[in-house]
Amino acid sequence: MAVDFPQEIKDLRATMDQVREVTDLARLSARISDLESQAAAPDLWDDQERAQAVTSNLSRAKAEYDRVTGMDQRIEDLEVLVEMAEEAKDTGDDSEEALQEAVRELESLQKDVGELEVRTLLSGEYDEREAVVTIRAGAGGVDAADFAEMLMRMYLRWAERHGYPTKVMDTSWAEEAGLKSATFEVNVPYAFGHLSVEGGTHRLVRISPFDNQGRRQTSFAAVEVIPLIESTDSIEIPDSDIKVDVFRSSGPGGQSVNTTDSAVRMTHLPTGIVVSMQNEKSQIQNRAAALRVLQSRLLLQKQAEEAAAKKELAGDIKASWGDQMRSYVLHPYQMVKDLRTEHEVGNTGGVFDGDIDGFIEAGIRWRRGQEKAAGED
Repeated sequence: MAVDFPQEIKDLRATMDQVREVTDLARLSARISDLESQAAAPDLWDDQERAQAVTSNLSRAKAEYDRVTGMDQRIEDLEVLVEMAEEAKDTGDDSEEALQEAVRELESLQKDVGELEVRTLLSGEYDEREAVVTIRAGAGGVDAADFAEMLMRMYLRWAERHGYPTKVMDTSWAEEAGLKSATFEVNVPYAFGHLSVEGGTHRLVRISPFDNQGRRQTSFAAVEVIPLIESTDSIEIPDSDIKVDVFRSSGPGGQSVNTTDSAVRMTHLPTGIVVSMQNEKSQIQNRAAALRVLQSRLLLQKQAEEAAAKKELAGDIKASWGDQMRSYVLHPYQMVKDLRTEHEVGNTGGVFDGDIDGFIEAGIRWRRGQEKAAGED
């Protein structure tokens, strides 16, 4: 079947127009300039943690900018390649090799542009965050525990394929084989946006390697994906949110403790949190100490609220019959099928080796379709 290159190239350009609009290259370019200024500061490495964050964010922002702008050049190069193939055909030269190269580059471009397009669909509040993935064995005994370990390896291999750093935080091994549960981080921007569609109950059907009678076994595992909440060293508190009262310190101490109004009572009006500080000798010192304590308490409160929000995001995943979102069938045939998107592949070995981009992309598109449909109701 002949390839309609002009139409395919037109479609690629139309998709890239949408990608550029959502990516907002002007904003991204301004962010790169700001990060470059921070990276050039002579005292940058006085704070190594901040320096690493700045250089890492700069590298990622540049890579994203180059990836988008570089795609336009690849499309132009494809047009030149197609023209060369057409000229070779017109002059009677062998155009087959140039044509095959053009087809290969078109397929590669369609894949890469498709991945960029999927990124534009990640606009949720937490989609830009890194991800924390927890896998728990469900119904199915030792087979379920083994399945949980297979899924953990699948996601770690997926991350490895993309060069994404991961950190295993916790593993609880089952007695005979496999895992009761495991938790790991995927430390790259948009990890949550991509992996959030993997949350749910996964089902495995196979001949059990743990059954000496060789019977077919169905087992389940739950995958929970939550965003990695960013923590800060302190919280900025507007002056208008704080009421400060001063009073005379009481209790044992030197002369300055009892003879001046140096003690401070600080009230955070939005939450009603009250902090009193009188250990320092001056009102200024007590005020600074009270503010630090108040910031710490507000940070703890924020983390508690975010933990509750993460739990709500993760949902209630039962890992049993009736609520599975994907099936991995190894017997009597080979098939992995997502029950929401209908996306399916026959190469089960590839899937368990981390080749799950097709499922993730289909899941993101399906989710966006569900959101649009809900918005129209």
